[in-house]
Amino acid sequence: MRLCSASEVMALDRHAIDQLGIPGVVLMENAGRICSDLFANEFADYFPGPVLVLAGRGNNGGDGYVMARILSERGWQVTTLVLGSEDAISGDARVMLNIIQKLGLSISFVEDIPTLKNRFSDAAPALIIDAIFGTGLNSDVRGLQAEAISFINESAAAVLAVDIPSGVDGSTGRVCGLAVKSDLTVTFDHAKIGHGSQPGAIYAGKLKVVDIGIPLTGRKNFSSNVHLLDELEVQALLPERSAMGHKGNFGHLLVVAGSPGKTGAAALAGNAAVRSGCGLVTVATPAAVHDIIEVKLTEAMSCPLADQDGLLSLQAQLPIEQLLVERQALAIGPGLGQSADLVELLKLLVTSAAVPMVVDADGLNLLAGQLDCLQGRGAQPLIMTPHPGEMSRLTGLTVNEIEANRFEIAQNFAAKHGVVLLLKGARTIIAAPDGRVNINSTGNDGLASGGSGDVLTGLIGGLLAQGMDGFSAATLGAWLHGRAAELVADLYGTAGMAASDLLPQLPLARQQLVKGTY
Repeated sequence: MRLCSASEVMALDRHAIDQLGIPGVVLMENAGRICSDLFANEFADYFPGPVLVLAGRGNNGGDGYVMARILSERGWQVTTLVLGSEDAISGDARVMLNIIQKLGLSISFVEDIPTLKNRFSDAAPALIIDAIFGTGLNSDVRGLQAEAISFINESAAAVLAVDIPSGVDGSTGRVCGLAVKSDLTVTFDHAKIGHGSQPGAIYAGKLKVVDIGIPLTGRKNFSSNVHLLDELEVQALLPERSAMGHKGNFGHLLVVAGSPGKTGAAALAGNAAVRSGCGLVTVATPAAVHDIIEVKLTEAMSCPLADQDGLLSLQAQLPIEQLLVERQALAIGPGLGQSADLVELLKLLVTSAAVPMVVDADGLNLLAGQLDCLQGRGAQPLIMTPHPGEMSRLTGLTVNEIEANRFEIAQNFAAKHGVVLLLKGARTIIAAPDGRVNINSTGNDGLASGGSGDVLTGLIGGLLAQGMDGFSAATLGAWLHGRAAELVADLYGTAGMAASDLLPQLPLARQQLVKGTY
């Protein structure tokens, strides 16, 4: 599903009105009427109300006025509160306001918090229509509007948000101080980035995208490169497999991972790579733990590397580079540990490895403060797969700051450093250096357990070895990883899900895409 930014939405509206000559009031009427239909269907058990429309001063409020009129005509008990003075309403919204005033419908203008509290209490709504802000909001909510949002969230009423929950930034999903928690959001023409990325997606609830009459033709300047992934989009990314192929045709991945006490991370990454469809996998690990790794691997090969006190030393660089001569991709980081030698080793490999590369876990922590080395990377893609804590160390931002603005931070980091950035979490974000962004739609809370990230590292590495480009490998890997977790949950639930539970489900998740049986 393609997602728009707020500016793209406004450009589409302006094109329809200024270039195609569709009156704004027609679009507003269409929007309000369709929202009313969906409202009546979704909340039929609540008929005839009472319903409270909380309207702002702009066009979002105008959509709310249309809904107030139409629902009143259909027998709903509707009260409308306008947050602001009557004189502040203008344009198309004023036209719709005049209509409901002439019809004598219940409407009040509220300009202070005590009055708002009294009017809200008097309305005693079972249902609330949030028409306070639209997708153009990009600053923190304050004052009267903030109090109104608080009243909505504290009430027991069911909520429909018009276009986007008020307080959510339509371009990023960031919550601007506070936001309405809606049960149903009805948006127009295209879903917005704020609907698809977290935390905005949580606030939107059930999302409906509706056509309000903007023609599909004449959209030459519509160039959104952001997608909320669906199965068809991911299916198109699957690498081809020849029925006449052999293991040498499907790539050979090198996994560099492991240290004392963390051999499980290396084994999970290697075994996930095997399950990715990769033809051959070699796990290279410190000599001190090599024997342990061999016990944990069956299908993957292993290779001991020079170490010091159990951690890889700089002497491992040349053997790794020699191993890469006959391998198509490198996955590095799970369970490596931390040392000065490892910092230098990873920097050297980032700049010298002539194969696609995915860096995760301790590899990311080793790169924190060393990001300048990314500028020395050649044309081969580099994928970084941090969780919010690792992203905090990479950027210097707090975890809360990252979680509050996941989309924009991921997109900016990828562009600045020339990497594919996969920011883990609910609605994992995959950002390319050229500005493309995919938002993953699969997964569950069962992935919040140790080792699941190591599985993702091996999976993405295996896809890289099969010849996929970095952005596609990260995208397909994230989707398959999340889908495998859903398959595990169908069998056992999410509590107690172990990372190793994902492994046998990865081929099934892929096969579902191949057959279209997801």
